[in-house]
Amino acid sequence: MNLLTTRDYVVFALYFLIISVYGILIYRSKKAKEADTKAYFLAEGSLTWWAIGASIIASNISAEHFIGMSGSGFAMGLAIASYEWMAAATLILVAVFFLPVYLRNNIYTMPQFLSMRYNDTVSTLMAVFWLLVYVFVNLTSIFFLGALAIESLTGLSFNLCVAGLAVFAVFITLGGMKVIGYTDAVQVLILILGGLVTCYMALDIISTHFKLDGVLSALFKLRSKADDHFHMIFSPGDKFYDDLPGVAVLAGGLWINNLNYWGCNQYIIQRALGADLKTGRNGLIFAAFLKLLIPVIVVIPGICAYVLFKEGYFQEALVGSGGHVKPDRAYPVLMSLLPSGLKGLAFAALTAAVVASLAGKCNSISTIFTLDIYKKYINKGASERKMINVGRWATIVASLIAVVIAPALQRFDQVYQFIQEYVGFISPGVFAIFLLGLFWKRTTSAAALVAALSTIPLSVAMKFLPGMSGGYFGPMPFLHRMTWVFGIIMVTMVTMTLVSRPRQAGAEIVVDTKMFRVDTGFIVSSVIILGILTGLYIAFW
Repeated sequence: MNLLTTRDYVVFALYFLIISVYGILIYRSKKAKEADTKAYFLAEGSLTWWAIGASIIASNISAEHFIGMSGSGFAMGLAIASYEWMAAATLILVAVFFLPVYLRNNIYTMPQFLSMRYNDTVSTLMAVFWLLVYVFVNLTSIFFLGALAIESLTGLSFNLCVAGLAVFAVFITLGGMKVIGYTDAVQVLILILGGLVTCYMALDIISTHFKLDGVLSALFKLRSKADDHFHMIFSPGDKFYDDLPGVAVLAGGLWINNLNYWGCNQYIIQRALGADLKTGRNGLIFAAFLKLLIPVIVVIPGICAYVLFKEGYFQEALVGSGGHVKPDRAYPVLMSLLPSGLKGLAFAALTAAVVASLAGKCNSISTIFTLDIYKKYINKGASERKMINVGRWATIVASLIAVVIAPALQRFDQVYQFIQEYVGFISPGVFAIFLLGLFWKRTTSAAALVAALSTIPLSVAMKFLPGMSGGYFGPMPFLHRMTWVFGIIMVTMVTMTLVSRPRQAGAEIVVDTKMFRVDTGFIVSSVIILGILTGLYIAFW
């Protein structure tokens, strides 16, 4: 069933035209530098702080948020916002401690860092892990959730929606990092504007239904009608404790998840690696401020949909076969209630989020494959132009694989939780390798290799074996499991390093404490962000 009107399609077409023309203009302005791989993969020196911050958020925010996180908001409430709000604090740490080390040592891919710090074996192994996660988890889930939303709104077939997203994303990606970075600035403006409009209209529907006076009253009504959805910290025994286990979101596994994602993740940190330190830091702090907004535009609408569902709305759309409620359908059906024209804006915002995130991930896949696999092992003498072309083909092939696999995700109720859990299979090992590699010079390559090889087996064993055998650990929330795996790997790496001779292989990573100094503006911004976070957790504990 097509829920969009001619006016909606006009609004969407305008968005498509703006982003396409802008992308072409940026591409032409950089065409003379196209043969330079650093210009193509990093947009070296050409992104401003606002473009870096916007691009980071545009690459991060996707259908997994608009659809997946909104669905989790429908199911569990505001607690899911911890992923976003704690990310704001994490970005401050990354800007202070991680970014200066990368820039000082001329790092522009994460496997390159591992190769310099440890050896090529560790680097290649982790490059393969990243490529597998990016293609089979990240790309696949974005294609699935984005196509699900577009199908719900337009009535087009799921497969056609997936194909359309793939073509749009590849079109943007082929222009390189500069095109992605600056088009992302437009994309993030559209996705935030469209998201805020959707949130406002959802609250307005609540206001109309309950005969209230404005959206502020609707927000208070929302809390009174769904008080259990306005708590950030779950207690043992709560229905969703396994998804977000209590204070682990403040002092446990969520830090491992976030520090790995924001500090050791190619497609996130890549935006800042082509800038100078001050510009990169300002970009990260700008991204942190934007992160504070995300729960407003995705979680609140999910809670609105939950309250409306309890009031009799969306029964047919949200209830699947066997009477099973499908939370991930909440955002699309909520969008269906928007007025003509605004529906088109919301549709454009959703598409902007999906395409920007796809483009960012595709660019990182092409960067890692080209520089850390192809150049190193397949064609060591490849020219700059050859590597750029290989990177483009890597983008196309990765997209095709994800498109084929995407329909398989239909069996999951909350795809956002699927993403977090299965990315978490490698997060503890990756973060341990980076943490010790960055800040403990003695850490050996052998210890890093054992960590890389053991993170997935340990995670799988703790997820599946205890529940089957009634073992010591027993079934546990995945954030706790990540903490255990991280702890075991850290102890293993430290022990192996201490009993071995001082490290011989690998170049030294330069770390100078002077690099961690920040200016007054950064300190003020950080205090504001941390103050807002403190207030939010006190208000919604």
